Amino acid sequence: MKVILRNPRREVAVTGNRRVKDILRELEILPETVLVICGDDLITADHVVRDDATIELRPVMSGGSRKDPP
Repeated sequence: MKVILRNPRREVAVTGNRRVKDILRELEILPETVLVICGDDLITADHVVRDDATIELRPVMSGGSRKDPP
């Protein structure tokens, strides 16, 4: 399968049908740090990705505005 990583953008080939959590472990990526996208769908750590699929790993961003008390 093709794995597209962001920041920096690169592509990695992984062979065989695998669960997302096994792919992330092999690539040494903490599951909490990425969103895993296959097509238009977010997929979970237990999802099995087929060998002919393409998935994208996008870093999780957090934050937002802080409201100060009045």
